[in-house]
Amino acid sequence: MSLAEHVASMPLIDHHVHGAFTAELGRAEFEVHLNEGSPEPVPEWMTQFDSQLGFAIRRWCAPLLDLPERASVEAYWTRRTELGVAEVTERFLRAAGVSDWLLDTGFAAETVLGPDGMAAASGSAAHEIVRLESLAEELAADGVPGREYADEFGSRLSLATRNAVGVKSVLAYRTGFGIDLSRPSRRDVAKAAQRWVDAGGGRLVDAVLLRHGLHAAVERGLPIQIHTGLGDRDLDLHEANPVRLLDFLRLPEAAAVPIMLLHCYPYHREAAYLAQAFPNVHIDVGLALNHVGVRSREVLAESFELAPFAKLLYSSDGWGPPELHYLGAALWRRAITTTFGRWVEDGDWSLADAKRIADMVGRENAARLYQLGAIGNSCPSAGF
Repeated sequence: MSLAEHVASMPLIDHHVHGAFTAELGRAEFEVHLNEGSPEPVPEWMTQFDSQLGFAIRRWCAPLLDLPERASVEAYWTRRTELGVAEVTERFLRAAGVSDWLLDTGFAAETVLGPDGMAAASGSAAHEIVRLESLAEELAADGVPGREYADEFGSRLSLATRNAVGVKSVLAYRTGFGIDLSRPSRRDVAKAAQRWVDAGGGRLVDAVLLRHGLHAAVERGLPIQIHTGLGDRDLDLHEANPVRLLDFLRLPEAAAVPIMLLHCYPYHREAAYLAQAFPNVHIDVGLALNHVGVRSREVLAESFELAPFAKLLYSSDGWGPPELHYLGAALWRRAITTTFGRWVEDGDWSLADAKRIADMVGRENAARLYQLGAIGNSCPSAGF
């Protein structure tokens, strides 16, 4: 079997992803979700289809809607509307060739498919990732007194993760990484929690409580996903450089659990260094691959410069439009095939090694780290 055939038929584990939309979207709203940086409507004088992501959708997604490659935007949108959200979602999710979705359920859960819905639409398994900040915000909404906060958070975290495979923090969006990330005292946690509850709760931005959640997750022992790198504009990008997590990563207690640095771009080389420097640090370049489109090959190749191959994972970070769930897989497969293929042709890698490392990054590393157990040897996917 050629490398291209091997990669095309390989079942992927998408180790960080969100649900697909459940409702029909108008074109204007759809285009908003093709922009990672801005939540505002796209100006009338432009279209988000004129971007690397927009071009990638027309190139790779159009054939799944029975259209030619690079179909016009108008033809694409007309056909997408004709098919309807359920059919479009099923086509894209099944074509992604993903055997397991590891689903962050902590953001806008009422608008997207949950684990059961993703499993039904894709015909694959779905597993939950619990978002720490969302769990904390539930406590505040329930008016949990400050003196009870630490114990109640621990109890709810244990309950929420009973069937989950990991947890996630969006600390990067709330304070950034440039804060003291040591474990706070119970007294400081109680005082901060009471202030928060007295102020009416809401979005968690208190550094003490964010630190508490992170260390409670360390104590729980599951893999901890941490958003790094690009995101929408309420994130200060320079504060989301994973190198700023060095003090946390150096803590002995943090070394006891897998730390999964998500996205990483444009700091993927810094993240690769951390993966080399710390035995428990792992990285992906999910999200970036969709948004850089045709440049995804270069970004993925750069992620292989320093990181040990056992520390690299696949993710799409698809959220909302199911095109993103499919494109993440399509562009990853294309980038792996062309990058590894070039190294094989140049004589730097053997074909056997290229297939073996593709398997590791595409599924085996995630299966090991999240303890998913045995997975199938094949899964339907489009060829690339």
